[in-house]
Amino acid sequence: MSIWRVILSIFCPPLAVLDRGCGSIIIVFLLWLCGWVPGVIAALVILNNPKR
Repeated sequence: MSIWRVILSIFCPPLAVLDRGCGSIIIVFLLWLCGWVPGVIAALVILNNPKR
């Protein structure tokens, strides 16, 4: 996980997970609409997943 991805996930979480698939983008986008903090946390968790 690069520093640029972390910064992008803080400002616009759906853009940070664009290469992780459609499901990840939709989940992060919906959480981001519910509130800024859940979207950021979800994006950071998805980016920190070692399997991808």
